[in-house]
Amino acid sequence: MALSHLVNTFGVDLLHRYGERVHKLAINAGLTCPNRDGSKGWGGCSFCNNASFNPSARRPPSVGEQLDAGRRVLLKRTGARRFIAYFQAYTNTYADVARLAALYREALERDDVVGLSVGTRPDCVPDAVLDLLARLRDQGHEVWLELGLQSACDATLRRVDRGHGFADYRRAVRAAHRRGLSLCTHLIIGLPGEGRDESLASLDRVLELGTHGLKLHPLHVVRGTRLAHQWRRGDYRPLPMAEYIDIAADLIEQTPREVIFHRLTGTASPDILLAPAWCAKKWVVLNGIEQELRRRRTAQGWCVAGEPVALARAVGGLA
Repeated sequence: MALSHLVNTFGVDLLHRYGERVHKLAINAGLTCPNRDGSKGWGGCSFCNNASFNPSARRPPSVGEQLDAGRRVLLKRTGARRFIAYFQAYTNTYADVARLAALYREALERDDVVGLSVGTRPDCVPDAVLDLLARLRDQGHEVWLELGLQSACDATLRRVDRGHGFADYRRAVRAAHRRGLSLCTHLIIGLPGEGRDESLASLDRVLELGTHGLKLHPLHVVRGTRLAHQWRRGDYRPLPMAEYIDIAADLIEQTPREVIFHRLTGTASPDILLAPAWCAKKWVVLNGIEQELRRRRTAQGWCVAGEPVALARAVGGLA
């Protein structure tokens, strides 16, 4: 039984809707962040080293060049022929709206790019940018707004120098909902001072406001961050893989089946990853989550009121 039988994954959702595999191509648009340029802070969040997910973070090629390079790699590796341009590095709504429109349209002018996924912070989604995304959606493009909340606990957000609070997320979500935009929320498991209870509380608050998608990440300790110094001093202890898998399975069980999981774990490049070492082993973690759900005989939405019977039929009678 595949993990996608137990969890509503983005890859399978795209496959059903487009009739073929659609892959994300990560884009670095050369933007920055208010928590790095002095508007709200310097140096970013305590865990932030953008090279952990974007190795070309300093001097990126053009959007078109990045799409061409990524397309060649994925065509050879997977045979994929349709793509979503994922504006990933830093804060991809933090610029003049005319500049953003040009960047987004440069990606969408490719015939094989079906849409955009725009990663940003909850405090950086002004009405003009949301209106732009809604217009692109209305033109027939797939558009996802990805909000990096990480935690719904304001004390945790202050602890990691995030520079925004849950109230910013609430305002952004309500504004996105008014425009009918598809929303994906990022949550980090294993933030300093947080455990299972805090992760479940964050999920509850996010689901109460409403989101169409979720991304779960383990907290990486990477070079060049304040978190790395805290880890070296012994002030931060990364989660063991078994604990991450256990908490991720809890969150999956508590998430309604219609919510799409865009990601269940994350990796960092081995040349900058300090801890935990298992964060370099994506498929080991994903297999572990699948095995844990099978061991529990549960699936996504299992602990949501009214869903277990339907889910038991959907996943082959796990009950």
